[in-house]
Amino acid sequence: MGAAGLMMSRRRGHHRITLIGLGATIATTVVVTVATPSATTASPSPPYVVGLRVARFVDMSRRIRVPGHKTEPRPLVTYIRYPAAGTPSAGDAPGAPAVTGQFPLIVFGHGYAVTPGTYSRLLRAWTRAGYVVAAPVFPLGNANAPGGPDEADIVNQPADMSFVIDQLLAANSVAGGPLSGLIDPARIAVAGHSDGGETALAVAYARPFLDNRVRAAVILSGARIPGAPLTFPSGSPPLLATQGTADRLNPPRFTRSFYRLAVRPKFLLTLPRAAHLLPYTVQQPQLGIVERVTIAFLDRYLKNGPLRPLIVAGVVPGVARLSADP
Repeated sequence: MGAAGLMMSRRRGHHRITLIGLGATIATTVVVTVATPSATTASPSPPYVVGLRVARFVDMSRRIRVPGHKTEPRPLVTYIRYPAAGTPSAGDAPGAPAVTGQFPLIVFGHGYAVTPGTYSRLLRAWTRAGYVVAAPVFPLGNANAPGGPDEADIVNQPADMSFVIDQLLAANSVAGGPLSGLIDPARIAVAGHSDGGETALAVAYARPFLDNRVRAAVILSGARIPGAPLTFPSGSPPLLATQGTADRLNPPRFTRSFYRLAVRPKFLLTLPRAAHLLPYTVQQPQLGIVERVTIAFLDRYLKNGPLRPLIVAGVVPGVARLSADP
């Protein structure tokens, strides 16, 4: 859960980007590349190889306080998975050449006191299905935050998500860069689990943080950030919410409270007897169901895919049920 009250909302400003260990440095709108692999011809259909690059974005317009009462510009190390060339495998292919083509973008927010690595199986599944998936490490909410995680910083995380979108679209528009032309700017989704779900919910629907570039939202056992009122006018991004009935950290009433407010299209995946984290990380068959339902939802609303695979994937007797209002 987040802290009460809201800090200063996002401000656009100077920024710095470094692609760690991949021979590319990006500063504002200038890109210098060294031995960047060229893109190769796309496979005709998924599953794709999961390429991985790690970027360090720095928002110079916002600062964090670190131990010793010092402040520094807000850093956002971001794990970027993308459809790559080669033979699909279970893991990532660091620095692999991207396939040719434009793909929808998903920006994913991790939960409190963990890192994006906790969700690597789910994020890889989305990438294999034909998505660029960017997962920033929230600078004060992650497991390795300086001085320990600070959950009160959740009110700054929606601006982090929008800032990451800014930087990825900037890198996407620079000819010859490692991400050049890979992202379709018109097809962007936000997703997240727990505090990351609260963050994504705010970016998609909360008035102080609303990002109009978002076209769909996937909220995994999330909730509302206190003090950030939600708004669901006609034409709001389609919503997929998921919830375990045995979740004691973000209980089902939290999801029901925002799901009731949402306009259609909206979907609620309920996982009987499932807890807070495991259905999105390692627990089977729940994780497989979450993968299939989220991919079918994203395919429907970012790729104009059919509705039926979403409905079918969400109905597994005794394990999953789907409420659908398309």
